[in-house]
Amino acid sequence: MSNSAPSAYTPRRAASRNAPQDPRVVVAARPERSNELRLIAVRGPQLEKHILEPEEFGALALPVGDDGVVIGTDQSSRPAVLGMFKPKAVDMALVGGAYLAQLLALRATATGARVVVETARPQLWAPLAQNAGGGQQVIAVVPVRRVGNLGATAASPVLLLRDAGARPPRSSAPKTPWMTTLTLVPFLDPKYGGQLITADHVAIQQVSPQEAELAARLFRLGPQDVSALPTLLPELALWTARRGRQYVFSAPTRDETGLLGAPRRMD
Repeated sequence: MSNSAPSAYTPRRAASRNAPQDPRVVVAARPERSNELRLIAVRGPQLEKHILEPEEFGALALPVGDDGVVIGTDQSSRPAVLGMFKPKAVDMALVGGAYLAQLLALRATATGARVVVETARPQLWAPLAQNAGGGQQVIAVVPVRRVGNLGATAASPVLLLRDAGARPPRSSAPKTPWMTTLTLVPFLDPKYGGQLITADHVAIQQVSPQEAELAARLFRLGPQDVSALPTLLPELALWTARRGRQYVFSAPTRDETGLLGAPRRMD
């Protein structure tokens, strides 16, 4: 585009100082006819101006939500997005099966994160580590308590996924900014449940009635949640946080189902 006529794209102003002011706000003006053919090879819509009335400015608001990992869809079939990676360490827990944990790991890699799985079941995670990433190693599998500093940064966030039983030992990895720790427990053990209270986010899949009662005490759930948790479908989970809770469908895509299989609660 030529630089000989930079004023062609400036908003048009009143001809004189005493001319009445136009109450409309010019957002962008079309180039003068004499410059149009020289500056634009292909004509667009034949509009003289793009003009908004002052009362129309509210229509410019864009529906931009939080960035993060799509954990599923809400009850209105809208994407449920969770900001997992932040300039501080984030703690999460999942009371449920490995399927949902693997799905979350896969979706975290889609946002550019690295995933380290600390597990006593390497045979369960090896297929995902081999097939995720399109030939690049984006998921690493390591033994329990063999995790060091993972070097998480804003440009390279890390998800540490801990799969070490119902009472996992303390993590050996230091918690740093841009690192999220997701602890997977297969059921809600009363002797470990108290350690989940401090987590930033806790997802609960189908549990027994006794576990539902314990979850209600730990996370201040209502009677409806206590009744619903023992009957949840495999693709449904209750996500809780300090400021609320929400049921989320995991909603796996065709590619995710091809890699992980159908949603299931038990491993």
